[in-house]
Amino acid sequence: MLVLIGSSPQEVARLAADQVLAGLKFHGAGSEPVLGLATGSSPLGLYRELAVAVSEGRADFSRAQGFALDEYIGIPDTHAQSYRQTLINEVCSVIGLPREGLHVPLGVAESVADLEKAAAAYDESIRQAGGVQVQILGIGANGHLGFNEPGSSLRSRTRIKRLAAQTREDNARFFEGIDSVPTHCVTQGLGTVLEAKRLVLVATGPGKAQAIAAAVEGPLSASCPGSVLQLHEDAVVVLDEAAAAGLTQVQYYNDSAAGISDADLHLG
Repeated sequence: MLVLIGSSPQEVARLAADQVLAGLKFHGAGSEPVLGLATGSSPLGLYRELAVAVSEGRADFSRAQGFALDEYIGIPDTHAQSYRQTLINEVCSVIGLPREGLHVPLGVAESVADLEKAAAAYDESIRQAGGVQVQILGIGANGHLGFNEPGSSLRSRTRIKRLAAQTREDNARFFEGIDSVPTHCVTQGLGTVLEAKRLVLVATGPGKAQAIAAAVEGPLSASCPGSVLQLHEDAVVVLDEAAAAGLTQVQYYNDSAAGISDADLHLG
């Protein structure tokens, strides 16, 4: 796992965007980018930095596909707080990803069985696209990834999940009150997330420090879904100093981020 700590929100966004771009294919056969998309405040700066890369000719998302991590159950995808609409506003309109290339789990159906069938089909659609090249992630204050709340199976697939009370309270600010926040969602499973070729998690602020410490340095445990990053061979965690405050190995992470040079091969 690579841990990068930025000194400002702008540096965090730039570092995270660089890590996303390094994992995407923009040229050559099969070069259409396949990007896993997270909502929330943490990746907003990253998306703005990707837009800068587009304006400078370093990236092109006009033929990209984007797969959302999750969607609420029970509100239409035209609802202002649906994750489809959120991603249209915060990603498609920002980086130029076409709306027809945006894929979001189905959150409205006639029956639970229909939602379950659509969830399984969502995983298959990711496979048919060749797999996610880079999955952008945030982390909840309780350690959730996507809407995989504490206790989620580390091998879970896209499925229906009940939202934790804390998650609903955290998201109530986007609705008219806690009673308007959906109680359930469809979310990519942790096993689905781990199939992405690269994971880039962004976290900022003191409210994420405890979850980050548990995810990065704590034991691998369903009690902290974010700890599954420890299983991935190419996981990058980009933090500001506040979110990194609970980590005990900051000096080592900073040394590791500096990389290796030819001079390091000849110390004798």
